[in-house]
Amino acid sequence: MSKTDSPLLRQVRALPARPGVYMMKEAQGSVIYVGKAAQLRDRVRSYFGAPAGLSPKTRKLVEQVSDLEYIVTDSEAEALILECNLIKKHKPRYNVRLKDDKQYPYLRVNIHEPWPQVFITRRVADDGARYFGPYASSGSVRQTLALLKKLFPYRSCNKVITGTDPRPCLDYHIHRCLGPCIGAVSQGDYAHVIQQVTLFLEGRQDRVVKDLQRSMEAAAGRLEFERAAMLRDQIRAVERVVERQKVVSTQREDQDVVAFARDGNECCVLVFQIRGGKLFGREPFVLEGAQDEDPSAVMTSFVQQYYASSPHVPAALLLQHPVQEPEVIAHWLRERRGKSVALRVPQRGEKKRLLAMAEENARETLQQLHVRWLADTGKTAAALTELQDMLDLPRLPRRMECYDISNISGAAAVASMVVFEDGRSKPAEYRRFRIKTVAGVDDYAMMQEVLRRRFKRAKEALAGRAAQELLEDEEEGEVERPLRVSSGSSWAALPDLVVIDGGRGHLNAATEVLRELDVPFLPICALAKQQEEVFLPHVAESVLLPAASQGLYLLQRIRDEAHRFAITYHRQVRSQAAVASILDQVPGIGPRRKKALIQRFGSVKAAREAPLEEIASVVGMTVALAKKVKAYA
Repeated sequence: MSKTDSPLLRQVRALPARPGVYMMKEAQGSVIYVGKAAQLRDRVRSYFGAPAGLSPKTRKLVEQVSDLEYIVTDSEAEALILECNLIKKHKPRYNVRLKDDKQYPYLRVNIHEPWPQVFITRRVADDGARYFGPYASSGSVRQTLALLKKLFPYRSCNKVITGTDPRPCLDYHIHRCLGPCIGAVSQGDYAHVIQQVTLFLEGRQDRVVKDLQRSMEAAAGRLEFERAAMLRDQIRAVERVVERQKVVSTQREDQDVVAFARDGNECCVLVFQIRGGKLFGREPFVLEGAQDEDPSAVMTSFVQQYYASSPHVPAALLLQHPVQEPEVIAHWLRERRGKSVALRVPQRGEKKRLLAMAEENARETLQQLHVRWLADTGKTAAALTELQDMLDLPRLPRRMECYDISNISGAAAVASMVVFEDGRSKPAEYRRFRIKTVAGVDDYAMMQEVLRRRFKRAKEALAGRAAQELLEDEEEGEVERPLRVSSGSSWAALPDLVVIDGGRGHLNAATEVLRELDVPFLPICALAKQQEEVFLPHVAESVLLPAASQGLYLLQRIRDEAHRFAITYHRQVRSQAAVASILDQVPGIGPRRKKALIQRFGSVKAAREAPLEEIASVVGMTVALAKKVKAYA
């Protein structure tokens, strides 16, 4: 049977030209991808055309598809809802999906009960109760619940309220409950407290404060001074919370700001909840399956999954990237909210700054997740063992060194060396290099210069008869080298694995230097960013570690850290060069005066804007030279 006449392609050609959802399955029968389409036939056929037009991730998906199912719907909006439900059910590995895809926690307030409570739930039902969330974790929802209990005296017990209990609990005595169990409050007054709770959770704190002030004044007018004092304290507590909320928008409309940050296989989405112009809450969510995906696809998947389960949809969404099929998404959100929802991708002004702040918070959250991962000794040990097995290393790569080059068209070329020991970074042993011998754009030669300088220093630090014997024994595989040689120099600590940021060419250039310096026994690999391929010496094919492997994640972390360190140094060198070039043009300003000016003012701009007398007061300067600085700088 020809490939073009396979059962799968016959299925594809037989698909209806109607809206619906399709499920792709692998040979074992498990669902590996769920998608929706305005026209099933056209959408699914696009997967099986020329592979050159597909992304690497989609090509891998198509290679594994052996069966196909579909469900026809009446509209694209119905297909969107069904797609969300099927992704949640099957957790297909090729879909972008909320990590763990569990039922996220909510706060539930059943306003139809005679004595309502506020409690945590993971299921949203159409039962007339009010739901608030979803929250990213049980920790964040418990913090909110604890704050509510401090601010509002609703009951937290589960007892049946009859109003005839002989004595109240401790909460009543410390003004954390109004005491419905002993009949100390009417249902109307208690319902008023619950209304304040729901207003607070909606972000309407200003209304809560005004309501409490009216109640306090009314109590004082009735000479109920103890109740008035309790309400006064409650107002102050709410106002303290309001003061801590940052005013981020001059517009009063409710809006959510959605931005994400990616690092390798990890993706963190940050949702800023803005209510009445104030930042009411921030919730981070981790996505899986977002690698190699278009930013619009990532944003679309998150918006669908998040707002499919969110009981509250604001009037506007400020999005870092546009969603796919915005008309369909907007129509679906309108049905969820009952009113229109604006989808905006700001390009400038206040809203753009909000998005930048959300994106920065997403990056910070992702970094915290990385730190947490590195602190997990179990995962680190698994990563090191996996690298030893997958890369066929002679020992656990307890000490890893990674090298990266940074330059712009050969200018201000620098390199970085970062060190990880037992899976954790060792910033004290990081090193940075200025490229000295290479002119123009030649990354291979630059990498060779850096490795030559690094391992020449290692041989010098290990100089001496005992050190030389250690090197010879190591080369013959006769000894297990200690992690650190007691030579008093960090250059003497030889790595268990050298990692090069680059591809096969970078690896070949690096191994040439190791042979030249008589240290070819050092294990070395190169990690290419585009496909996350690992290249090894004397191995023709690249090694592809599993996307979810701990070993690949550790390699990515050290590679990204080397890149960050190199970029930071490159910017510093460029900045210094720019300052030097400006001051070098000023007649009479030599190295000493230039250094004194920078030490005093911090930058050329600050020196130029300083008063003439202040510039002249710098050691070595005169009024005449100060005038020249202001004229040239």
